[in-house]
Amino acid sequence: MDGWFTSMAAAAATTFTVLVLLRAAWHKVADFGTFTGYVADYRLLPEALVEPAAKGLAALEFLAVVLLVYPPTVRAGAMLAVALLGLYGVAMAVNIGRGRTRIECGCGGAAQRLSPALLARNALLAAIAFLPAIFGASPLGFAEAAVAVAAGLLTWFVYNVIEQLLANDGHMRLSL
Repeated sequence: MDGWFTSMAAAAATTFTVLVLLRAAWHKVADFGTFTGYVADYRLLPEALVEPAAKGLAALEFLAVVLLVYPPTVRAGAMLAVALLGLYGVAMAVNIGRGRTRIECGCGGAAQRLSPALLARNALLAAIAFLPAIFGASPLGFAEAAVAVAAGLLTWFVYNVIEQLLANDGHMRLSL
């Protein structure tokens, strides 16, 4: 692939991933008690580890954001993001496998219950987050950087609209 294109794609993916993780981390910290309840609902940890795990997850999301915005550490931030998304996917898959789908995912944003669609969404998010790990952070000119950031922002806005539509559909189905 052309170096210019991959640099732009990696920068757009970085912007998108930063926004996704920042929103998720903020959601966890802003209502930590509720998020701790979501972690407990997954029933994957002993009660004594639920709160420390919830704190650790939020801290790791913020750390991934910091690593992603500093060019020398963008690959490490991308790998941390991929690892977190993978961990969340495994936790969701275990509970879906147990038949426990009436759990709020705790992802941030629109409330959504566990489903195979959320697993697919996490896989797609992980694939996008992996782009900066592959291509790193190449220097871009001001115009190129502006376009890449705008592409990342646009992708994030579209992602939020789709997520809200899926959440609304789920709420409609539950009320029928």
